[in-house]
Amino acid sequence: MTASIVGWAHTPFGKFDTETVESLVVKVANEALSDAGIGASDVDEIVLGHFNAGFSPQDFTAALVLQADPNLRFKPATRVENACATGSAAVHQGIRAIASGAAKIVLVVGVEQMTRTPPAEIGRNLLRASYLPEDGDTPGGFAGVFGKIAQGYFQKYGDQSDALAMIAAKNHKNGVANPYAQMRKDFGYEFCRCESEKNPYVAGPLKRTDCSLVSDGAAALVLVDSEIAKSMGKAVNVRATAHAQDFLPMSKRDILQFEGCSVAWQRALEKAGIALSDLSFVETHDCFTVAELIEYEAMGLTPRGQGARAIKEGWTQKDGKLPVNPSGGLKAKGHPIGATGVSMHVMTAMQLTGQAPEGMQLANATLGGIFNMGGAAVANYVSILEPAK
Repeated sequence: MTASIVGWAHTPFGKFDTETVESLVVKVANEALSDAGIGASDVDEIVLGHFNAGFSPQDFTAALVLQADPNLRFKPATRVENACATGSAAVHQGIRAIASGAAKIVLVVGVEQMTRTPPAEIGRNLLRASYLPEDGDTPGGFAGVFGKIAQGYFQKYGDQSDALAMIAAKNHKNGVANPYAQMRKDFGYEFCRCESEKNPYVAGPLKRTDCSLVSDGAAALVLVDSEIAKSMGKAVNVRATAHAQDFLPMSKRDILQFEGCSVAWQRALEKAGIALSDLSFVETHDCFTVAELIEYEAMGLTPRGQGARAIKEGWTQKDGKLPVNPSGGLKAKGHPIGATGVSMHVMTAMQLTGQAPEGMQLANATLGGIFNMGGAAVANYVSILEPAK
């Protein structure tokens, strides 16, 4: 263990006409430093996760973090990007800065503002996280890419519409207790299962309730080295991290395997010296419900093709043997690209310190796992966190 999370901040996710990328960044940067009890002058390095890809006219956004406090002037600040895993890329870069000895205190911010962009342009922007020579003309944009994945899965393993609806219903129910979630409504299984005017098919077998939301939002956290963490009011230790990058073209791999996800989980669990069954809960990347289904298999919860068992037998419910997405996941929280991975780490830290909102807090959570994915299982990040002893 080399780094610990000692403070955090999180805006609600949603549609914010009065906010900008700058205002969101400034808000969470100040709140995270305040939460940690650390002054801006003590920060050694800043890492910003911001995907953008055309969502914001203002690019070169790493320096916007300096707007939070004049004492951040002249601090090293870098923007990182790895598609939908941009937030975790930022967190992991901060952890590496501490592990290398280059920094003792790192401020990590993740942000995205998507809702001001016209819908057709949103689709084009998101599709840039796929391999354009193969997928650039996919109807339905990135949802269309995952619609094809779902169709392939159904063809190989049978119709999984029941399981997808159960995943959507679980995550929406969990999101009701999360004050940061964009959609705090328990839709129930029947609504998620049935096509309707309010829940039409979007791409292939995926309905609207199978797709995460277009969102604005930001999250931030403060990382410190393990010695400093011992003197802090609260601390969550980073027990292990892993990052596995896979080929961008889906034609070069078996997309139903999510092999990069499997590799990242195997590496992280081995580094942590634990088994998947030792985890108290997991926050996983449910950009689409079929992604969560395949991730059950890729993380080793079920054998290949049997992911539906995990949801149908209640394993991943909040009272199951491995709760998955007690926060409501991307499905209920929303998915502001650059903020998502940072949000996952904040939600996990809240759980492990007993500071999750009422109704979302799990009992006796001692180990939390995070999986954040960029593209269709291309950028695969796993973190394993535990409360400081």
